[in-house]
Amino acid sequence: MAQNLQCLDLGLIGNGHVSALVDPDGAIVWYCTPRLDGDPIFCSLLDGDPAERRLEGSFAIELEGCVDTHQSYLENTAILRTVQRDAQGGALEILDFCPRFRQGGRSFHPSAFVRLIRPLGGDPRVRIRVRPRRDWGAAPCETTHGSNHIRYVGSPGGVLRLTTNAPITSILEGRPFILNRPVALVAGEDRQLAEAPLTVAQDFLRRTRGWWQDWTRTLAVPFEWQDEVIRAAITLKLSCFEDTGAIIAAPTTSIPEAADSSRNWDYRFCWLRDSVFVVRALNRLGATSTMEGLLSYLNNLIAGVGGEVPELQPVYGINWEADLVEREIDTLRGFRGIGPVRVGNDAYRQVQHDVYGGVVLALSQLVYDRRILSVDPEALLPRLEEAGRLARRFFGAPDAGIWEFRGSARPHTHSSLMCWVACDRLARVYRHLGRAADAERWGTEAVRMRDTLVDEAWSDELQSFTASFGGDTLDASVLLMFELGFLPPDHPKMLATLDAVEAELLRDGFVYRYTEEDDFGAPDNAFLVCTFWFVDALAMAGRVEDARRIFERLLSARTRLGLMAEHIDPATGELWGNFPQTYSMAGIINCALRLSRSWEGAV
Repeated sequence: MAQNLQCLDLGLIGNGHVSALVDPDGAIVWYCTPRLDGDPIFCSLLDGDPAERRLEGSFAIELEGCVDTHQSYLENTAILRTVQRDAQGGALEILDFCPRFRQGGRSFHPSAFVRLIRPLGGDPRVRIRVRPRRDWGAAPCETTHGSNHIRYVGSPGGVLRLTTNAPITSILEGRPFILNRPVALVAGEDRQLAEAPLTVAQDFLRRTRGWWQDWTRTLAVPFEWQDEVIRAAITLKLSCFEDTGAIIAAPTTSIPEAADSSRNWDYRFCWLRDSVFVVRALNRLGATSTMEGLLSYLNNLIAGVGGEVPELQPVYGINWEADLVEREIDTLRGFRGIGPVRVGNDAYRQVQHDVYGGVVLALSQLVYDRRILSVDPEALLPRLEEAGRLARRFFGAPDAGIWEFRGSARPHTHSSLMCWVACDRLARVYRHLGRAADAERWGTEAVRMRDTLVDEAWSDELQSFTASFGGDTLDASVLLMFELGFLPPDHPKMLATLDAVEAELLRDGFVYRYTEEDDFGAPDNAFLVCTFWFVDALAMAGRVEDARRIFERLLSARTRLGLMAEHIDPATGELWGNFPQTYSMAGIINCALRLSRSWEGAV
């Protein structure tokens, strides 16, 4: 895989409240404040070709005469290390992280980040250039400064305060200086630090490193692909907005799915469907706190309408915002100059009936999991019942579907499959609680839906389940029938569907979501999570060696730091789409757990 093609070769840091993307040269090119969906005061990621080395909208740390850089994460953490070297033996390291640890009996995860620069050899001369912008890149932030801090006034009236032991004048003027001692750059809320910036930075580093390593130590990782799974789990954890429990699809907006495709979307919101599958992946590793957070988010979302489940949107803001009005802005040129840049997402207006199955799939965890004591399972039943009633009502009804078609509505197979999931899981919940009559009631409904799906979504001509009832096109989302247990994995119709997807949608080792034209034409690139679904289905169908081969190819498509976007160009290996994408990272976990040799059989 040609790694040098990756314009998305970026490092992610974060703490559950904010996150940042750092380029291979150590510049922060994306940082939203005061939270994950805020104004990106460092926004150069979306302002032209990275090769231009555009400084506006970035936070650059540059070794003069640098000839080599290398990046890695400190083991089992979200702390990024960048090493820069010059030709005369001068070298420095940058440690980037967002503070995260326990303090005063509570989680400490402020809107802040720390950059700790340390000399490694020679006499390195370093230049620090901080060029934040406000209002989506419309104007530079105004600055004021004191003896050891600089204030950057953003929008709407927000302030980023940078406290440091570096020469303030050198930062303001962008002049280089000899790095002969460690330098700390602590950026965050507009308040004075309690101690010297270097003392604070080193303390935050120690405690943040300890927090992440303690967290990863609790993960029930598979025997194989441990490093890959741990990095995926950390990345998913960074996608959780811990104040509410929401899980964003990605920390970025408007990185296109393909060049000049206009498929540029804002992913800094909580899609209910994606979140459920993400949290299921983390739960399989034993990371239950993230599951509890999402369940709290869903519970609050549902409880907001008189205790009844409303006709749910597919996506909400991270603080339960319902209106995510989409607009295009002209103050940023776009990723690699490819516009438009969009803020908000009109998918919130769409009808997507799969959400009810996702709600039941998520909330039913509270009935089974004995580790979660904060919610009375019986109190959830009315909400589960209402979700089931809505699933029954909308089963087979036209909608925008999982791929969010903007120009058409059809009775999508996946949406109806998830309506079946709602009823089937309700029946299981009631059986678990010993309520036979209710279990039979919902079980009968689930059987009816399953029979209808088999009749209406199956094509004798294609020998496959299709994208919609009575349709004649394929859709990779039918692969989820395997994971969701719609029919036994060795059922002839399931095996035939797997063969059809392989023949039609698998290209150069990667699976396309579909090949038909939609509102923007035919898709140019493969959808990475669909390939993970394919791997999972292959394994469940008994084709384990084929599954392992394609999974290894998927892992080779990750960046040097182990991250993945949403799409890939199968011909070049170049990643496209918002980055890093939670659904793709969840796919790594699910497939590794499915395919790995057991610990008992391996050691």
